Amino acid sequence: MHIRYVQFSKLRNLFAPRKPRNPLVRIALGLLGLAILAVLIVAGVFVGAAMILVGLGWKLVASRKARAVRKAEPNVVDAEYRVVRKAALPQPH
Repeated sequence: MHIRYVQFSKLRNLFAPRKPRNPLVRIALGLLGLAILAVLIVAGVFVGAAMILVGLGWKLVASRKARAVRKAEPNVVDAEYRVVRKAALPQPH
């Protein structure tokens, strides 16, 4: 039975990010990162604006459905009410 030792330092270096040594490649990768970031920000703004527009459209469609006059049921009484302040109520003697 043989015991094998795993060298974790090599495994850690496998996934470590490394900067390229060439300055032109560094600049190109930096600009690529900024371009990707800009695309993600613009896409996020458009998705957010689309969500707001869809929400507003949904509200408009829902309000039109609610405005449709429904036939009143025979056991429902339609009335207007007025709130009376306490001082206007008659005083008991």
